[in-house]
Amino acid sequence: MQLGAFSVSLAVKDIAASRAFYEKLGFEVFHGDAEQGWLIMKSPTAVIGLFQGMFEKNILTFNPGWDSNAQPVGEFTDIRDIQKKLKAAGLALEQEVDEAGSGPGSCTLLDPDGNPVLIDQHV
Repeated sequence: MQLGAFSVSLAVKDIAASRAFYEKLGFEVFHGDAEQGWLIMKSPTAVIGLFQGMFEKNILTFNPGWDSNAQPVGEFTDIRDIQKKLKAAGLALEQEVDEAGSGPGSCTLLDPDGNPVLIDQHV
């Protein structure tokens, strides 16, 4: 199963302060709009999202169909197929994608410690 590009989506209290902090760690803004409360930042080896006022907790995020530069990849496992495999493995989903649909969609589950895992397909 190919889950796609991985990043950590951080629920931040002050996006400007968080941006300044992560820039000092070598991250650069890659995408997003601070006025809308979100930025995607990259370092040479990691991707993080800063989200102010959008999420209650930090989220582990996977993006099927994308590489770490948010560029489409050739072949990938569709979110609906991923969801079917997760359910077949006995995992409970907090949010499900419509399996009859196509294109963008997402599903969410919790790891054993209650950490949200978002599988978010944009293509």
